[in-house]
Amino acid sequence: MTNTSIRPGEVWLDADGNRIQAHGGSLLHLDGTFYWYGENKERTKPGNGIWHWGIRCYSSTDLYNWTDEGLIIPPVEDDPESPLHPAQMVDRPHIIHDARTGRFVCWLKIMGTGHTQTATVLAADHLLGPYRIVRTGLHPLGMNAGDFDLVVTPDDGKGYYYFERVHSELVCADLSNDYTDVTGYYSTHFPRHRPPDVREAPAHFTRNGLHYLFTSGTTAYFPNRSEAAVAKTYHGPWTVLGDPHPGDPTGTSFRSQISSVFRHPAKKDLYIALADRWLPQVTAQVAQKAPDLFRRMFSGEPFAPDPDLAAVEADTSVADYVWLPVRFEGDMPVIDWHDEWRIEDYA
Repeated sequence: MTNTSIRPGEVWLDADGNRIQAHGGSLLHLDGTFYWYGENKERTKPGNGIWHWGIRCYSSTDLYNWTDEGLIIPPVEDDPESPLHPAQMVDRPHIIHDARTGRFVCWLKIMGTGHTQTATVLAADHLLGPYRIVRTGLHPLGMNAGDFDLVVTPDDGKGYYYFERVHSELVCADLSNDYTDVTGYYSTHFPRHRPPDVREAPAHFTRNGLHYLFTSGTTAYFPNRSEAAVAKTYHGPWTVLGDPHPGDPTGTSFRSQISSVFRHPAKKDLYIALADRWLPQVTAQVAQKAPDLFRRMFSGEPFAPDPDLAAVEADTSVADYVWLPVRFEGDMPVIDWHDEWRIEDYA
């Protein structure tokens, strides 16, 4: 079946009739083709020990219909110590195209036990691979690095790395010239004491000379209230604008978490917020309980688990996508719900 629109929250199939598996991902536009890449969760089932099955990529000319290009970064099955082993918690791939060299650089978040989280960096001569590991076990700036976004300036190619310093604050760090490390120059933002208030899942974009960040709270796979912030430079200072989903009275970002924001190259002012609905079976009413639970969990005080939340099994193999256009009220980015929408409706 040929798709002629985007239907947020519905099951999205590729050209072969299979669920699209590109979670926590992003879009690149190269030579007239869109490429959507992300975590492949097709084999991830509750309790089976498989967190991921590599990084998968899809191609499209219209953003509606997607062809599976396969695993651009396959799992390493025979080495449990490899950061790419299926049991390793690989999250949120982001790929930079180095226009100066033609090379592609991919960063992965590797979530270890406790609060230990590192980055693995890979590189390839082509977007679809093969990728080779150039750095692993990286603690940027000596910090535990969680959710992140990578940004390259369109004028001089300078790179920036926005990441969550785990359960603490958000950091903006300058990338090295080859995009495989940080330089040591950084700034810190949005200090918070503990989850769920810590800001994670940063998604950066620019419009009319201003810098924007969408972030979420920290409640694992449970959705929560997003937050928008604006600044005049990459390093801030940032001004918090509030919830970009004002039409969602449940405060769960339409039961989704934004992973990135994509500006359509052929449209005057079309920005698309790409989000995952990690737990499609969880209602907004259940998800609303998560922030309070996480606040009690990280307070150090005794607490009783919530039975509704405890009963949830996170089967991310059937996670869905919530792609929605971003409109602006002055400088405020707003994301409205649409059961269905079309790229062609935007100038």
